[in-house]
Amino acid sequence: MTRRPVRVAIVDSGVHIEHPHIEGHIAGGVAIDDHGREQAGYIDRLGHGTAVAAAIREKAPDAQLYAVKVFDRTLSTTMTGLVAGIDWAIRSGIDVVNLSLGTSRAEHEAALSAVVARARAAGTIIVAARSDGGVRWLPGSLPGVLPVELDPKCPRDRFVAIDIDGVVVFRASGFPRPIEGMPPERNLNGISFAVANMTGFVARALESAPATLGELVRTLLAACA
Repeated sequence: MTRRPVRVAIVDSGVHIEHPHIEGHIAGGVAIDDHGREQAGYIDRLGHGTAVAAAIREKAPDAQLYAVKVFDRTLSTTMTGLVAGIDWAIRSGIDVVNLSLGTSRAEHEAALSAVVARARAAGTIIVAARSDGGVRWLPGSLPGVLPVELDPKCPRDRFVAIDIDGVVVFRASGFPRPIEGMPPERNLNGISFAVANMTGFVARALESAPATLGELVRTLLAACA
């Protein structure tokens, strides 16, 4: 039996499908406004979501990418909009949700814990930042999310896994796909792209058919052993 392509939702600023790193390879998407309402169109006006999509596509070129636009003119949204974007991905049968975003505000933990639980029940894996610069991020620090941290020394084609208080945490490079003629340090970089790079590795691992978060973690650990 042939497995269908892995579906990855990029919850971000949308995607510019004509960018040379994308080349039209977006399977679909939606825009979500601050009130959680679905809107037509997901063009990226900021460039962040496009760079995230490019990093994922580089590592998992056979994956089907879906743009879930929750940022418009700035890299900010409401919790209502974010949760609605993740719920759209769950309803759409997405395998992996890339969250190159997060919040440190503890008052949002309940809402994010609830949507993480819905994702797990549906078999949708969320990849998100666990911490950065000593700051705990949500939902990446919640149980049931594949947690990512930045490793500035990690090559872009690799990842590492460490144990932190009994939790497996994955670390990856914070640099996106290179742009010809631009020095890496002048390009976008940071924890957002550590998450995106790790999502690419996750999507590639899912092609070998592990179905649960635990199975996926074991597959990734074997890959970096």
